Amino acid sequence: MNTLYRYTRTAITLHWAVAALIFATFPLGVYMHDLTLSPYKLRLFSYHKWIGVTIFLLAVLRVSWRSTHRPPPLPAAMPNWEKLAANTVHYLLYTLIFAVPLSGWLMSSAKGVQTVWFGVLPLPDLLAKNKELGDLLKEVHESLNFAMFGLVLAHIGAALKHHFIERDEILARMIPILGRGA
Repeated sequence: MNTLYRYTRTAITLHWAVAALIFATFPLGVYMHDLTLSPYKLRLFSYHKWIGVTIFLLAVLRVSWRSTHRPPPLPAAMPNWEKLAANTVHYLLYTLIFAVPLSGWLMSSAKGVQTVWFGVLPLPDLLAKNKELGDLLKEVHESLNFAMFGLVLAHIGAALKHHFIERDEILARMIPILGRGA
């Protein structure tokens, strides 16, 4: 595959790092949601927050990198509606990799529970303690997470469709080993 048509190593690394963290924290959030309050649940909440802050920081790096490194072009043969769908899903995913962690941080602040990254770096509360707002932000955080889950499934489905049905190099742009020998 021509290197002009794939993402940079940095973009690929950031993509898979964020993906791995999302795949770790989403099921963790679902699992811990209904646990009874205990030291175990609090420890899981800490892990969930640490991952969320890390995703947020990696999102900043991703957007910074992307602002100076254009993504490879989509295949010319791809229908315009698919290009529009791909660009829309990417835009929404970028938005959500900021909005989901930020909504969690806002929720924690409103609930009066400070976020302490890796147990050593206390982050400032973004809001004053407010139970009603905290409860509302909990719903927002959950809704944004499930929206991201749906978009991630669509993103994966589209990549697999291109690889196995269209047999184009869309997936190889993010997994370069797939494009070797093509």
